[in-house]
Amino acid sequence: MSLTRSPLLDLPGAVEADGLDAGVAAHYGSDLREQRALVAGKGFVDLSHRDVVTITGPDRLTWLHAITSQYFEGLRPGTSTTALLLSPTGHVEHAMYGVDDGETFWLHTEPGAAAPLVEWLQKMVFMSRVEIKDVKDDYAIVWRPGPAPVGAVPGEASAPGLGDASAPTTAATAAQPLARAGDDSLGGHELFLPRGDLSAFAEQAGPPAGVWAYEALRIEAGAPRLGMDMDERAIPNELGWLGVGVHLDKGCYRGQETVARVHNLGRPPRRLVRLHLDGSVDHLPAHGYAVRVGEKQVGFIGSAARHHEYGPIALALIKRNVDPEAVLEVVAEDQPTVTATQELLVDPEVGLHVRARL
Repeated sequence: MSLTRSPLLDLPGAVEADGLDAGVAAHYGSDLREQRALVAGKGFVDLSHRDVVTITGPDRLTWLHAITSQYFEGLRPGTSTTALLLSPTGHVEHAMYGVDDGETFWLHTEPGAAAPLVEWLQKMVFMSRVEIKDVKDDYAIVWRPGPAPVGAVPGEASAPGLGDASAPTTAATAAQPLARAGDDSLGGHELFLPRGDLSAFAEQAGPPAGVWAYEALRIEAGAPRLGMDMDERAIPNELGWLGVGVHLDKGCYRGQETVARVHNLGRPPRRLVRLHLDGSVDHLPAHGYAVRVGEKQVGFIGSAARHHEYGPIALALIKRNVDPEAVLEVVAEDQPTVTATQELLVDPEVGLHVRARL
């Protein structure tokens, strides 16, 4: 988890989150009201507990292309992407969310993940002309709803509040924080801000929303989160990351054999689902709660939140062959059992479609 305490925890009503999200606000008084504001295109979410890494050098894109799951060759400045680092057997070890500014690839990752990520990347440099830096002490991430503004190099913003997605881009507002808007940005965008500008940004950016509101929108979007919605055995095929974090038409990279084999056979062992919980209890299931069909455990809960429209929802990783129409039970020791219905995120019959194409 992050060891950095956000200055925005001093804003009125701020209540600090715990666990992986410690260091930023869970909410500022009402997570449901904050969700509605974000859906309406207002406000921002403080994600300054996430780690930030930069990769510079003339070989950065070809080097990243060779070692990650994503296609980096020819990546144009301002283009956002998601990339994974896999184990030799295809298990997800790191997830990176980034954008290149023409000279530097900027990425953010989970709290506490930068140090092991940078250590592993340094071992893979060899003769490549790249430089990798952990810059989480200098830069922070915030999320805003709506389209991303045209970005500039972080640190060159003439005013911390520039980054208002509703403001027109003109010559006077051209110098803006670098923005990332990937397929997994929940319909909004992330800004890379100088950490010292957080408080000034908050004064101009509209009402703040906590990570509880953001997590509810993330679960609604079906976007998995490393460390929350998977275990050490998870492969990209199970999580809906093919096409988002994995490019299926690129050359060899570590773990590719597993990804390609499971994709071509079309039978990932498990699949990510969104659960709609019955709401019969006043608490949300925690990460790791068992998901059962009858007396048989078929998976586990990843993350859960209260959605402003759908009520309690969760992401779960369950066995591929579970009937999509089956009513599931969420069970934990000394806790009431909660029933849940499934909403498909990863097609359990994907193998039929792959074999038809082959």
